[in-house]
Amino acid sequence: MRGGVLEILWQAGRGILYLALYVLLISGTDFVLFNLGWCLIYLGFLLFLPINTPIVVQLLLGFLTGITLDTVFDTGGVHAAAAVLLMYLRPWVLRLLTPRDGYDSQDSVNIHQMGWQWMVVYLAMLVSIHHVAFFLLELGSIRVPGITLAKIVVSTLYTGLTLLIIQLVFFPTRRRSR
Repeated sequence: MRGGVLEILWQAGRGILYLALYVLLISGTDFVLFNLGWCLIYLGFLLFLPINTPIVVQLLLGFLTGITLDTVFDTGGVHAAAAVLLMYLRPWVLRLLTPRDGYDSQDSVNIHQMGWQWMVVYLAMLVSIHHVAFFLLELGSIRVPGITLAKIVVSTLYTGLTLLIIQLVFFPTRRRSR
């Protein structure tokens, strides 16, 4: 029981840290690449949740994260919609990327446990899905498809690379015992 409470507190602290980093530091114009790429670092909180997190909890966390950002930035539900879609599709992507002998109950989304290839594919799929939804909802239409596509691609690469660096620097290097 005590381990479960500590895990919940740890995840809540991580969520607050990711949101604070995004709102206070990264959402400013200093971190925008060529006025096309935004680093939506808060996705790290959602994407790096433990693998065995129940889907209802994932959807709720996605909504709460998104609606918090929508409230701060007055974006009318764009963050919430894209984050809920991301969390809805995350279990499908995890199933698609399941290792041959499956996941252990204590596995987490960790580059040191899952390996480079797994992490790059995982991040590429989910970050690009989120960004497609986010930018299409933000723009409201595809009037300028070239710019929309450029924003999606540059932002996906920027966010994905940043999340890979976070994984390498801040996540423990526990190896699988298989």
